[in-house]
Amino acid sequence: MTEKLLSPLRTRPWPERWLTRVLGAALSAAAYLLCLPWDLRNRPESADALAETSPVTGLGVASLVAALLLLAAYFGHRDALAWPLLLVAVPPATLLYVSLRTHPGPPDGFANAWPLTWAFFTLVTAAGVLVAGAVARQFRADLADSWDEELNLARW
Repeated sequence: MTEKLLSPLRTRPWPERWLTRVLGAALSAAAYLLCLPWDLRNRPESADALAETSPVTGLGVASLVAALLLLAAYFGHRDALAWPLLLVAVPPATLLYVSLRTHPGPPDGFANAWPLTWAFFTLVTAAGVLVAGAVARQFRADLADSWDEELNLARW
């Protein structure tokens, strides 16, 4: 069972490959929604306050980072390096875009700064996912075997 869960996806039948990928993207989106819940009643704490209430906590952000890094490591180990980026980084980036686009900005002149916020957090997420996927990829057994084969062929 462990071999089936950790073997490269390219060796698995295509329905299993795509089901695993869709499940990974769904888990990534679910982690975002669970760790950073949307408060559709986002409102100022008092009539004079400029800051709005937010359900986002430090623990939620840390949990999201941990979940995304684990998913990136899993898919980096099992699949090609671009797949973790598509499966793990894109769903939260899309949900963050929707969240920032639907909530009005603060009345202090930074109402149009949300694209920069989105771009920064998307870039940080993508970089973290790529690094985690690349590190996990180094622990693949078939990758080590292919390097050995290439070295043996190069000697001849």
